[in-house]
Amino acid sequence: MNSLDELCINTLRFLAVDAVERAHSGHPGLPLGAAPMAYVLWTRFLRHNPRNPSWLNRDRFLLSAGHGCALLYALLHMTGYDLSLDDLKRFRQWGSKTPGHPEYGKTPGVEATTGPLGQGFAMGIGMAFAERHLSSCFNRPGFPLVDHYTYAIVSDGDLMEGISSEAASLAGTLGLGKLIYLYDNNHISIEGDTDLAFTESVQRRFEGYGWHVLPVANGNDIDAIEHAIKIARSELSRPSLLLIRTHIGCGSPKQDTASAHGEPLGEEALKATKKNLGWPLEPEFYIPEETQVHFQAALTNGAHWEKEWNEMLDAYQREHPDLAATLRRLLHQELPSGWDEDLPFFSTKEGQIATRDASGKVMNVLAEKLPVLIGGAADLSPSTKTTLMGYSDFGFDQFCGRNIHFGVREHAMGAIVNGMALHGAILPYGATFLIFSDYMRPPIRLAALMQTHSIFIFTHDSIGLGEDGPTHQPVEQLASLRAIPGLIVMRPADANETRVCWQVAVSHRGPVALVLSRQKLPVLDPSRYPIISGVQRGAYILAEAQAARPDLILIGTGSEVSLLLQAREMLIAKNVQSRVVSMPSWELFDAQQREYRESILMLGIPKLAVEAAAPLGWRKYVGDSGDILSVNRFGASAPGEIVMREFGFNVENVTARALTLLS
Repeated sequence: MNSLDELCINTLRFLAVDAVERAHSGHPGLPLGAAPMAYVLWTRFLRHNPRNPSWLNRDRFLLSAGHGCALLYALLHMTGYDLSLDDLKRFRQWGSKTPGHPEYGKTPGVEATTGPLGQGFAMGIGMAFAERHLSSCFNRPGFPLVDHYTYAIVSDGDLMEGISSEAASLAGTLGLGKLIYLYDNNHISIEGDTDLAFTESVQRRFEGYGWHVLPVANGNDIDAIEHAIKIARSELSRPSLLLIRTHIGCGSPKQDTASAHGEPLGEEALKATKKNLGWPLEPEFYIPEETQVHFQAALTNGAHWEKEWNEMLDAYQREHPDLAATLRRLLHQELPSGWDEDLPFFSTKEGQIATRDASGKVMNVLAEKLPVLIGGAADLSPSTKTTLMGYSDFGFDQFCGRNIHFGVREHAMGAIVNGMALHGAILPYGATFLIFSDYMRPPIRLAALMQTHSIFIFTHDSIGLGEDGPTHQPVEQLASLRAIPGLIVMRPADANETRVCWQVAVSHRGPVALVLSRQKLPVLDPSRYPIISGVQRGAYILAEAQAARPDLILIGTGSEVSLLLQAREMLIAKNVQSRVVSMPSWELFDAQQREYRESILMLGIPKLAVEAAAPLGWRKYVGDSGDILSVNRFGASAPGEIVMREFGFNVENVTARALTLLS
């Protein structure tokens, strides 16, 4: 290692350690140990443009071990991103651009929100999915427009998490060769040596997944790290994992101990570390001039690479104008004109239609207009109705295919969908049963935090699914999803509401969860009900009382809405005038002006909410004096209509509850 390399590595180390020390909070161990591998990757391989962090053909870098983010912030600052030294000094402070774990959208150059271990590992695989798909669809001889690598630094904790096993298995199966992960193999976890709970052979495990594994014996040997990355880059048929033996807290008195992981070194240990590594004790955040010049070559290189790419894109447009026009539209997230004009309207003459079936029909029409739409299910496409007909499968020699087989890997599927969305020029979806949304809650939460355009499709939405019984019948899942800030949850009442829910899912720039029925439901006549404008506002008057002021307001979602329409007719026979409100999305309704909300749920009128799910959250709509017909226990195994009847979701019970409320 020459003196400049050593100076640059120590600059990264001490910018990170000083940031942690000033904040009195953070993780200095990873930056001290992993700085050499990060330095080699960022200065000798990573193609990026700090002046344009969203350039499509940049290499992606994720710090899956997000607790070590002080190292990432040091890299971003030194290479010229819009992250000042003052920002580093405000590490972990209110309103700063340097939060305690990387946050997408808050810090320029951060590709994904990481910190929950394993999520970055799987999101990086989603980015590699997107690169492989787009390159297969758009690249032509002489025009490698989409041609980049996805890199990550991963930790012991990442590899312990089950999501990493799921995602690594799929990446190996598909042979994602432009995926290179650097494993910070320091043998230390928060509780002590990793041998306490993690003794497997990581090398043999990943070789079993079909990965290309390269050990590097010394994490401070930057030439060996460079050589390993070069070999990994040449291996295009398998993802690569570099097992780099590092020392957490390298150079500090706490080296190779758990105490180096998640707390500041402290004044005395910091001084000793600086002395051990030949670094001046003062000033804080010291940056030698020659390191600044060296790192900021990234600005010149990045501008050059992007300029060359733009020139290639211009030439590509002359040779392949139609493809270029499509690609430019995808880059700018522009929907094509008339993208939703041909979506099906469903007629009452078609009989009853499950909303999962309606969703499948809508998706397949959308696929014709939206080449950006790609996704699949966790081994449930026939049940979730999410296969795009006439399009090939994604994988092996068909990476331009649009149907992804995720396998029984809900957790990884959610994170891979997020990674694809983060990559850009992709509109991804993932599907499973609503009950298994629990298996993928962490990526759903991160999608909401990052506001990725991820579409999550959940079918078999209630106890109405029937014979599979309580293990498969969701009860608390709707309330759980609605509790996530920033997630739009939509549970349509029929086929035509489903159509509009898909319009919202495509046009909304954030994550959407579509919650769909297995059982068939009556079709609401679009000539009779104001579905289109109403669904987009979250709730609307489906059937009005035959009086200036209704006696009662019935509110429902999904399969229960048609039940309310039946109850309304029975109440009319008893001289009770009720308004029926369909409420497919609480989040969209809550976003409306107060005047609209009060026009739908009029003040001072008794309200009954009916939903075959846990009641949590409904009280804010029905008020203290209202009533909620819901599910307060697990379901049962029987035909769906019988289960619904036995749980009180029948016209007689709804009518009786309404009359009791009025009395």
